[in-house]
Amino acid sequence: MDVLSRIEESLDSLRPYIASHRGSVEVIDFDESDGILTLRLGGTCHGCAASTITLRQGIEVRLKQFVPEVKVVQAL
Repeated sequence: MDVLSRIEESLDSLRPYIASHRGSVEVIDFDESDGILTLRLGGTCHGCAASTITLRQGIEVRLKQFVPEVKVVQAL
C-alpha cells in the first residue's frame, strides 16, 4: 500500500469522530522528501479554537504512529 493510501486509511479511522462535531478533514498534499502532510480542516473545524488540538494531539499523533513517513502535519 502506498503512503497516500495509508494516510487516507488512518484518517478514515478519525473521520467519524471529526464528523460527529460536523467537521471534515481532506488531504491537500504530502511532500515525501520532507514528510510534511498538508490537510484542510472543513466544516465546523475550520476556524475552531480546538482544531489545533485536534490536529496536533489527534490527527498528527495517529498519522505518525501508523504512517512513519509523516513527520509534520499542517493545516491550511
